[in-house]
Amino acid sequence: MGDEKPFDFLRILFEGVIAGGTAGVVVETALYPIDTIKTRLQAARGGEKLILKGLYSGLAGNLVGVLPASALFVGVYEPIKQKLLRVFPEHLSAFTHLTAGAIGGIAASLIRVPTEVIKQRMQTGQFTSASGAVRFIASKEGFKGFYAGYGSFLLRDLPFDAIQFCIYEQIRIGYMLAARRNLNDPENAIIGAFAGALTGAITTPLDVIKTRLMVQGSANQYKGIVDCVQTIIKEEGPRAFLKGIGPRVLWIGIGGSIFFGVLESTKRFLAERRPTLPQNTYSEKSKD
Repeated sequence: MGDEKPFDFLRILFEGVIAGGTAGVVVETALYPIDTIKTRLQAARGGEKLILKGLYSGLAGNLVGVLPASALFVGVYEPIKQKLLRVFPEHLSAFTHLTAGAIGGIAASLIRVPTEVIKQRMQTGQFTSASGAVRFIASKEGFKGFYAGYGSFLLRDLPFDAIQFCIYEQIRIGYMLAARRNLNDPENAIIGAFAGALTGAITTPLDVIKTRLMVQGSANQYKGIVDCVQTIIKEEGPRAFLKGIGPRVLWIGIGGSIFFGVLESTKRFLAERRPTLPQNTYSEKSKD
């Protein structure tokens, strides 16, 4: 990692994994019902009625994927961000955050996509258990079935991750420069809510496309992203791309508040418990 010591890199990686995993589980558990409503709204075709039963359907199985995915995302994002901040000048910090967010998103997608496929199939009532969903998808659709809609997932999540973390980090930097102090948990949470809600609204059309492709299963209603877009426009009109925008903005706004609040507090908790080097180590360094 260049001028960064291996111990420091491993520490940043470890703390990112712990903080990311913790924040991901907390926010997913708290807001899962809103996510379920959003998914059902987007999956509904024509005048289908919204079902409000089983709003926690698939949560347990989803957490099995959310924990490692969130841990992997932040575990990749933090050390890459720290390294890039040392490489690029300060005025390019936004590029650093965009790049680190995108790379973290690519890494996490390997876990996120299968988890998302199983979760959304359960949310739309196709399966009653995660294990049943896994067995059916494996037998009927094969390995590819777990990565249904992978392209549309990246189309949505890469810009989402990059934009959300960039907005959050840039506002946070500006706030700290203006306040001339570190931010407290409520302030981090408010900034996280704004970043999440804004990014969620911008990426709603991409989310609709991703949902349609993921929940279609072996029916193959859509041949791909382009066909999905054309079919939705033809059958339902352009407004269909904004389906679920209310629950999505609410869900991601509150989720951003919880996620970044828990993330920063966990990072601070871990930082306060870092082992300190012996005093003579510092004195030896000062002599060099």
